[in-house]
Amino acid sequence: MTLVGADRPQLRCIVPPYLLESIARQGSPAQRERAGRALVLDAAHRAGRAHGGTAGPVATATGDSARRTVSSAAGTETLPGQRVRAEGDPAAGDAAVDEAYDGLGSTYDFYLGSYDRHSVDDRGLPLQATVHYGADYDNAFWNGERMVFGDGDGELFHRFTVAVDVIGHELTHAVTENTAALAYRDQPGALNESVSDVFGSLVKQRGLGQDAGDADWLIGAGLLTDQVHGVALRSMKAPGTAYDDPVLGKDPQPAHLRDLVITTDDDGGVHINSGIPNHAFYLAATALGGPAWEVAGRVWYDTLVSGGLPTDADFAVFAAATARSAQARFGSDVEQTVRTAWDAVGVTA
Repeated sequence: MTLVGADRPQLRCIVPPYLLESIARQGSPAQRERAGRALVLDAAHRAGRAHGGTAGPVATATGDSARRTVSSAAGTETLPGQRVRAEGDPAAGDAAVDEAYDGLGSTYDFYLGSYDRHSVDDRGLPLQATVHYGADYDNAFWNGERMVFGDGDGELFHRFTVAVDVIGHELTHAVTENTAALAYRDQPGALNESVSDVFGSLVKQRGLGQDAGDADWLIGAGLLTDQVHGVALRSMKAPGTAYDDPVLGKDPQPAHLRDLVITTDDDGGVHINSGIPNHAFYLAATALGGPAWEVAGRVWYDTLVSGGLPTDADFAVFAAATARSAQARFGSDVEQTVRTAWDAVGVTA
């Protein structure tokens, strides 16, 4: 069943607060107003005070087909909005609706086809989304029950349904909630964000039929408009290089443990320090070669579902767990490749 009330998971947003805060300081008057509004909405959702309510518990049953429902908030801040496309319905002719529907399906198919996982809870949970949320809302999030997408402002951000890895990222937060339940603060929180980046990227790579060496390893490519000096929200290949813009600021992600950012903002830097485990996965996946979801992704997935990972795992604990998973499934050569990748980012497994 979907968690509600006091047990409901925290809000997970794709655009981190520090980026919106930068826009609120440095953007045009209209951009500052929109960023401020997004920050207020995000805070309200975290506190459970946003307009609308939950749809209540959703019974689940294992199946091999997605059960998708896409609703539209029609520019309001009320959830869930009006249903506009359900499982099996023809395309709606609304780009955001159809991209959300396809992205939910791609993520479902990825987990089923790659790891025999039946939806995010492994019990066939129906996948729900709301598009056209708010007025020019610059974010997308998973609220423990559904995906919610803003249309972007058209100046800095395009609509948030354009990037399938964003959809895969947010839905993977639900996978983490239902498996390792990594705490959302400091290094465990950075791992939580990194796991979502890893599998969000793999959803995109599998859909494109890419090997690890062919992938761009960007998170949110296509979200930024051509007015922004940047290519994506994050880069797993080269953390800290995704954008460098007068309004958005400079990508603050480190790629090595020596540059770990100590902060109380962003839940202890969960969107910032995720660059370190992100880069470790990139190094492991490209060293192993082939489709990244088959070996490196399988190692990370096994680590999530093993039952032996503490919720407060730091980078070193997680790295050691991935090494054990690699040895258990693939043997010593893959284990050593995984250890070498972690060593390269300053983390000893």
